[in-house]
Amino acid sequence: MTPASIQSQPEAAIQALIEDFVATSIHNDLDLSAREKIWDRPLVGYAAGDDPLFEAYVAHIGAFYLKPVDIYRRSFPDDAATAPGALTVISWILPASAATRAEQSRSRRRPSMRWARTRQRGEAFNEDLRRHVVDALAAAGVSAVAPMLAPFWQRISEGPYAPCSNWSERHAAHAAGLGTFGLCDGLITAVGKAVRVGSVVARLSLAPTPRPYRDHRAYCLFFSHGTCGRCIPRCPVDALSTDGHDKQKCMQYTEVGMKAVMQKRYGIDTYACGLCQADVPCMDHIPVAEEG
Repeated sequence: MTPASIQSQPEAAIQALIEDFVATSIHNDLDLSAREKIWDRPLVGYAAGDDPLFEAYVAHIGAFYLKPVDIYRRSFPDDAATAPGALTVISWILPASAATRAEQSRSRRRPSMRWARTRQRGEAFNEDLRRHVVDALAAAGVSAVAPMLAPFWQRISEGPYAPCSNWSERHAAHAAGLGTFGLCDGLITAVGKAVRVGSVVARLSLAPTPRPYRDHRAYCLFFSHGTCGRCIPRCPVDALSTDGHDKQKCMQYTEVGMKAVMQKRYGIDTYACGLCQADVPCMDHIPVAEEG
């Protein structure tokens, strides 16, 4: 990506930057006996820094939630006069491989080996991608920050959705037209919900990606058609029900119980679960009514 490409075709240049990194990076590798990619081709979307959705997030989630302009001004205090409309949130979706999805679909009580590696090595790759996008933009003369790597990103234990955080990659992706939320709180995208998400806030005006939905739960068959609910029995600790997602129960199992299991079974220092993201209609696409 060059300053010229940023000036002439910025949306295409950034999409190509992200796609090329996923396609060519040696770190997009599960580290098995044979080379196997963690992530398939990504989706990329853009949200305007002054999109009203970010104000709505603050009102809905809590005053601690950071808008793009808050992220940018904290990161670049010498540029504190920057207006929200001068910023863009660049968001991407990293889809798990078909082999990982298939293996995870066969699991019932604990995440599969590939899924655990995807959680560990895949998120490390996602961090590399965040840095790569920020560095490439800086080389093109554009100031940018990855909120999840900022020193002020944190988990919050207050508000109606606690525990939560002061920046959500899934909410950024929703604003960027990339997906809607399901019963288990996962983001259902055009490539399903067996994904991870990343974002960068940049001082750059890009054309926002149109949102092909009006409701934040439009792609979930439970909410759109009153059917499905197949993620509910996938949860091994009953953290899912028709009432939604019990985050405390889920996190206790995933971040405490499964962290110990991942170390013992696979020798991987990570926590993982994600059983509700596989063997469901929305695993790898936006489901249609007939799948409910």
